[in-house]
Amino acid sequence: MQSFNRRDLLRCLSVLPFSSAAAFADDATSSVVVDTHLHCFAGHDRRFPYHAQAPYRPITAATPEHLLKCMDDAGVDYAVVVHPEPYQDDHRYLEHCLNVGQERLKGTCLFFADRPASVEKMAPLVQRNPGRIVAARVHAYAPDRLPPFGTKELRHLWKTASDLGLAIQLHFEPRYAPGLEPLIREFTDTTVVIDHLGRPMQGTPQEHEVVVRWSRFPNTVMKVSSVPDPNSYPHRDVKPIIRRLTDAFGAERMIYGGGFKSGATGETYRDYRMRVADLLSHLSPEDRTKILGGTAAKLYGFNGS
Repeated sequence: MQSFNRRDLLRCLSVLPFSSAAAFADDATSSVVVDTHLHCFAGHDRRFPYHAQAPYRPITAATPEHLLKCMDDAGVDYAVVVHPEPYQDDHRYLEHCLNVGQERLKGTCLFFADRPASVEKMAPLVQRNPGRIVAARVHAYAPDRLPPFGTKELRHLWKTASDLGLAIQLHFEPRYAPGLEPLIREFTDTTVVIDHLGRPMQGTPQEHEVVVRWSRFPNTVMKVSSVPDPNSYPHRDVKPIIRRLTDAFGAERMIYGGGFKSGATGETYRDYRMRVADLLSHLSPEDRTKILGGTAAKLYGFNGS
């Protein structure tokens, strides 16, 4: 009889509410779970200070050691550390996290098209960490945190990342989507990862529909992360939105992320994944498995995928 370790068992439990144990058992040891969106912070560690232009400064540390413990307890095989804004384009703590996590962690980078010499730091970072930097993130999330739309500088950032083999990871409010679309159209060979469902609750349904229509571009990937709480403003049900996105993008172009933070435990981390799985309950077990890890493992090259 096939034996299961703790991580395999937790993987089984993550989908059992929506499929029989017998149907899932055959795939339990071959499936992979990948969290594609989490942040790590050093807190007060003086080795890794926050940037002078940090938009926020977390006090409590969320370390890679804590992350790995939560991953083990929650049955998460691999994860992507999304380099957060408090460090701006200083990636020392990201590199520390990657060194601690070894083959289980990869990371994204953050550089700024409108800051002199920022983009030129991208290639050395990637070269120091071969195969471990997977995307360059672009923020268009608030009026004071916008990229220079329609400029040669933003195109230079996009092209630099593309030439280095990175994906472009977009974090934006839907109202800013039209300013990003020309580069999605131009760089058709560059994967574009759309964070947080395209932030549907930060825009009108009409604004978010622009993002949904990006599914017509085969290089786009939608991330099921930062799932909105229906009890919070604007009090809209996210289930129909996720159904619309899964219909548009399909499981082969959707990935999940989230649930880790400074106070996370293995139980809370797994509970978040269960919530995502519940929101995907209209899909087949095979498609849920793809979104919860299979698609990301291929996209980011985890475990030789």
